Amino acid sequence: MQLTPSISESRRSVIDALKQRGEAGVDELAEDLSMTVAGVRQHLDTLAEEGLVESHDVPRADGGPGRPKRVYALTARSEPLFPKAYDELANELLRHAADEDATLVERIFVRRRDCRIDNARARLATKRSLRAKVAELATILDEDGYLADWEEIRPGQYRIVEHNCAILAVAGRHPTACRSEIEFLQAVLPEATVERVSHIVAGAHQCAYVVTRR
Repeated sequence: MQLTPSISESRRSVIDALKQRGEAGVDELAEDLSMTVAGVRQHLDTLAEEGLVESHDVPRADGGPGRPKRVYALTARSEPLFPKAYDELANELLRHAADEDATLVERIFVRRRDCRIDNARARLATKRSLRAKVAELATILDEDGYLADWEEIRPGQYRIVEHNCAILAVAGRHPTACRSEIEFLQAVLPEATVERVSHIVAGAHQCAYVVTRR
């Protein structure tokens, strides 16, 4: 899983200026931020190397001859740098769903679980050994934002560790979310038993599951 690199205060100011403008040239950014053109260009070069900024040329505004103007804009990778209210929105929507129908929230998590099962089974279909399936499943969880890895405890037994709960705010209010998580793991590894041995919601610093061949 790729993590967004740490950002210095001065480079952060360049990012914020680009967020407000949409796109801008070096001179405009230097004026906005009271920085030197050389300083802004250096920050932009670094941000571009980190995949946070991209650039392209646009024709001169006066339509005259000469080199086109180079402008800079943020890439999609910069989005995690800005505040999001996904957790609050998810809980608000689930609360409204529960107000409409007390069983609706349960059905939503069941549908999410079943969709994840179908997608994971498709990826695990070519994996013949339990070890290979556990490795691929950890990759799937990592891609889903759980910062997951795995290890072999002994032949036929493995541990999957989620160092981050991608749905912590929701799981804290809706126990069904955690129940559907272990049901998902059990469903995609039918040849094994899956036991949760550590739980973030219960106060642990990670969620861990022991997978044992039947």
